[in-house]
Amino acid sequence: MTSCSVFDPPAGAPKHVLCVGAAVLDTLFRVHTLPSGEGKVLPYEMLQIAEGMASSAAYAVARLGGRTSLWGAVGHDETGERIIRELADAGIFTDGMLRVDGARSAVSTILVDDHGERLIVPFYDPKLHHSNKALTPEDIAIFDAVLVDVRWPSLALEVLRTARGLGKPAVLDGDVAPDGIIEQLAPEATHIVFSEPAAQRLTGAEDFTEMARLLKRRFNHSFICVTAGAAGSFWFDDQSDSIRHSPTIAVKAVDTLAAGDIFHGAFALAIAEGKMPADAIQLSSVAAAMKCEVFGGRSGAPTRAEVIARLGMHDAPSLA
Repeated sequence: MTSCSVFDPPAGAPKHVLCVGAAVLDTLFRVHTLPSGEGKVLPYEMLQIAEGMASSAAYAVARLGGRTSLWGAVGHDETGERIIRELADAGIFTDGMLRVDGARSAVSTILVDDHGERLIVPFYDPKLHHSNKALTPEDIAIFDAVLVDVRWPSLALEVLRTARGLGKPAVLDGDVAPDGIIEQLAPEATHIVFSEPAAQRLTGAEDFTEMARLLKRRFNHSFICVTAGAAGSFWFDDQSDSIRHSPTIAVKAVDTLAAGDIFHGAFALAIAEGKMPADAIQLSSVAAAMKCEVFGGRSGAPTRAEVIARLGMHDAPSLA
């Protein structure tokens, strides 16, 4: 059996991660099969929850024992107040949230089938991110790491640039984004974790090893990782100058919504804690996989103790 002490948080105060980006009120419907055409779909379970890429990542940080703050934008409406209230109740510091006059808060409708796959219909008011949140180096200096998604590019760019200038980990959630956004943000990131669709779109490759190789060639200054769902993660090891593969645990997927976000939050916290990339990825992969066993988006994020217990049930996945 593998000793899991390497996955414990370090001694002292919990590390503080700033997450920047999406804050959405999701309505989740659980259905037996996703629709293939017009008609009526009857769900057998329903949940409304405040989440989104950065918000769900922040929740993962909190669940894993870190401190976390969220910078996002909502409208001056009841939905926005609910989003902020729910996220604050979940242990996230929301004092940095921006309320935008004349904008509607983001909402989405999501269908999740019996295999855990989903169909997402999101609505983001363009007015939400027209203005930027003012920040200074002092605002970023209090954090041990930052994590940004692609939803608020202008703020994400400033946060990444400022954090990197201060010598702090600056992590980019490299998800699918409008043309040019990843290329704009990536030069300021110290770590980039790409989703499979984003990696395919940027490289045109089908093989995960090739995706990681091409992305490292393109963004050579940064740590590069590509998440591959049940296949684990592929990342470039700067020490050996080679692509490494980190498998994950096998689970029965009930709901894959927010799994990538849980991975990003766990990874940012682990890097803030000074963990080696292989250990950070293993912790993040298991947390994301465990989330998939629970219906409810980010609500399925496990605690640190739960992740370590699951790791203790398995031999450490070997690194190829």
